[in-house]
Amino acid sequence: MPTRDADPGSDPDARARRRRGTLLNHLLAYFGTMVVLVPVNFLTTPDYPWFLFPLVAWFAPLGVHVAWVLGLFDRPRS
Repeated sequence: MPTRDADPGSDPDARARRRRGTLLNHLLAYFGTMVVLVPVNFLTTPDYPWFLFPLVAWFAPLGVHVAWVLGLFDRPRS
């Protein structure tokens, strides 16, 4: 029977690095998309700031992702 220490998925440091990596990818996608959407908005319809809808709508899941990376959803170990 393998021990818990032998399982690479149970290493808290490795899990934290993996979580931070996924958050970094999410942040890069978010900011990369916004860097494109904001100029497109102001070039096409400068009188209507529609880029705010995806900016705000995407920010909520991003906040949940940050909470997950910080471990706020982890169950307490007993």
